[in-house]
Amino acid sequence: MSEPAPLRRNTRFQFLWLGSVTSELGSSLTGLALPLLILAVTGSAALAGLAAACRIATGILVSLPAGVWVDRWDRRRILLCAEGVRAVAMATLVAAVLADRVTMGHVIAVAVTNGAADAFFRPARDAAIRAVVPAKQLMSAYAQDEARGHATVLAGPPLGGFLFGLGRVVPFAVDAVTYVVSLVCVLLARVPRRPANVENSGRTRMRADIAEAARWLWHRPPLRAALGFSLVANLAANALLLPVVVLVGSRGGDPAVTGMVLAGLGLGGLLGAALSAKIGALLPPGKLMLVVVGVFALAICATTLPFGAYWPAAPLILAMIAAPALNVVLRVLVATLVPDAMMGRLVSLLQVATMGLAPLGPLLGGVLADRAGGVGALLAIGGSLAVCCVLAATSATLRGLEGAPEAAVPVEAMPAEAT
Repeated sequence: MSEPAPLRRNTRFQFLWLGSVTSELGSSLTGLALPLLILAVTGSAALAGLAAACRIATGILVSLPAGVWVDRWDRRRILLCAEGVRAVAMATLVAAVLADRVTMGHVIAVAVTNGAADAFFRPARDAAIRAVVPAKQLMSAYAQDEARGHATVLAGPPLGGFLFGLGRVVPFAVDAVTYVVSLVCVLLARVPRRPANVENSGRTRMRADIAEAARWLWHRPPLRAALGFSLVANLAANALLLPVVVLVGSRGGDPAVTGMVLAGLGLGGLLGAALSAKIGALLPPGKLMLVVVGVFALAICATTLPFGAYWPAAPLILAMIAAPALNVVLRVLVATLVPDAMMGRLVSLLQVATMGLAPLGPLLGGVLADRAGGVGALLAIGGSLAVCCVLAATSATLRGLEGAPEAAVPVEAMPAEAT
């Protein structure tokens, strides 16, 4: 069998990747701009956290049925509809800002709408990547995709702060345009419409389809242990934003400075993505997870050291360097073991299993920041995560999580042609 063409010449994957870069950049810049808008309108960090919590909670609640529908429906159409819905929702917020009629009800409605669209877009895109990339190139494809996410985290917050400084409406208008660009890229990528080798699609009940994916996961205890640990780690990660915003503001930093500090997460992740293959080979996934989360907990605490408004960027960079390697290893593990016809359900189920507490993160971070200030909130979050990491290290099941052998790649993981 001939070797596949280099990944850089796979135009279907590259268009899909480019669209995701553009779309996620828009989401990343409004990830900072939206809390700044709510803080400007209401003055409440807790309300700013509520909007983010609503988006995450909706995404989690919709994830399981969305995963089933991704495995049953036309995946290309799902991607196009999700981007169209997100573009329209953001356009309504643009109109509200221009008319100076921003309300929390409207902001939450936009957050809920985008959260539901996220729940469909994420598993459909992950399934699409696997469908257009040969199995031998999955590690490289996921490493490039991981770099995408961290690059947008690097560029998004400072760009969001800068654009918000130009005018409150600007970042939201840009975000709406990015969704349209992503929609065009999905068309050009010719994403396969349906899972390969699927028969009798839609004839079983949704509950039975979800139960099938749950059984697959239940019979893999090390992976279950990793998901439980991820649940706690993601709660802490999603609680960081508002305490960091409050901390930087208390030290005299403006929105642009806040954006630069938060860009440390993206810079560290981007560096880590470039080193993901080497870092991922150092330890098995379970042990690598313990090290990554432990360093992350200590870095959160280190952000509170009294070295000025820009200082938190340094520990945030350090915290994120090893994270991409862990993400790539786990994504390849799932992609090589899960049948294509179950991919949407498993991606959604894993999302729920790892992000089930994440909606509480922004709300928790906002409440802690209101009550204890940025320093107190970050110490509470980092300290609690460190304790959980020590407890998790006692689990032999988690430490025993190993990577999947190359031979485990199923036949149906090979790319399917678009129709």
